[in-house]
Amino acid sequence: MSDQTNDRKIEHIRAIESDSLTDRDGRFFDQIHLSHRGLPELALEQIDTSLEFLGKRLSFPLLISSMTGGDHPLIKTINRNLAEAAERTGVALAVGSQRVMFTQPSARESFDLRSYAPNTVLLGNIGAVQLNYGFSLDQCQQAVDLLEADGLYLHLNPLQEAVQPEGDTDFSGLKEKIASIAAGLNKPVLLKEVGSGLSPADIEMGIAAGIRWFDLAGSGGTSWSRIEHHRSEKSGDDLGLCFQDWGIPTPQALKLAQPYQNSAGFIASGGLRDGIDMVKSVILGASLCGMAAPFLKPAMDSADSVVRVIEQRRREFTTAMFLLGMPDVNSLFMNRALILGER
Repeated sequence: MSDQTNDRKIEHIRAIESDSLTDRDGRFFDQIHLSHRGLPELALEQIDTSLEFLGKRLSFPLLISSMTGGDHPLIKTINRNLAEAAERTGVALAVGSQRVMFTQPSARESFDLRSYAPNTVLLGNIGAVQLNYGFSLDQCQQAVDLLEADGLYLHLNPLQEAVQPEGDTDFSGLKEKIASIAAGLNKPVLLKEVGSGLSPADIEMGIAAGIRWFDLAGSGGTSWSRIEHHRSEKSGDDLGLCFQDWGIPTPQALKLAQPYQNSAGFIASGGLRDGIDMVKSVILGASLCGMAAPFLKPAMDSADSVVRVIEQRRREFTTAMFLLGMPDVNSLFMNRALILGER
């Protein structure tokens, strides 16, 4: 099991490298049109893009979303470069699933990142379904402690598990177990999908379980269903292709989450391509915006390469705020007057 879990991480990376269509490029945010200000009445240099998240100040609302982890030199390089870049630019970073560190202890090094990012927000990550396969509060706390994390993602991936050859598909009774982890962990628990979105029913169950942060992770970006297809296509199994576009598009997931803004905070991820999509997400109610795919190849190269991509996203985000006449992130948040219309 340990070798299988570890090898799967590399197989996922190779699938993304070899198949550009794993990024579904849904462009759902393109359907939203924003109001331009020819007279913004502020200076570009005056714009404040900073915000607070989990008690720490971030430079702008970017989260480098969960990618990978495991006992392989490439994986260790990727995570180290991501952590260094996140620290240098003041953005948040979430690691990939830490399950592998329990099946292959040598993988722990890929998650031991606090020395590379001593100040910024780091999020641990465990699959919620693993609570039905022997994981408990102890493993969740170990995942947080190793990373010295500011919070823990419990990720929800029923589609990925359903199409995965060795998938864990017993998602029954998880609400109570999630509630137990949320109550017992010494850091906040965040619920996250991995690319199919969270529905109002999911949010309501999460809130009832004590969750106060949700990463909606809708469809339109990386398709884990298609990625898993590459691991089973030799057997002629096309289930992953059939469901490659399944899910709630991220802008729609944000709209569905709006009635719960007084009870929880929301992270937008899944199909965000640039700083303009980030601005649209904040307008729709996202406190933070997650991206992963744009950083994978740069992270294979160097922390400097990742920093360049982050700084480009910051410039895009700031420029969009300037052209909307918005001086700070709070003025963007839930400001639907900035939306001209949708097609």
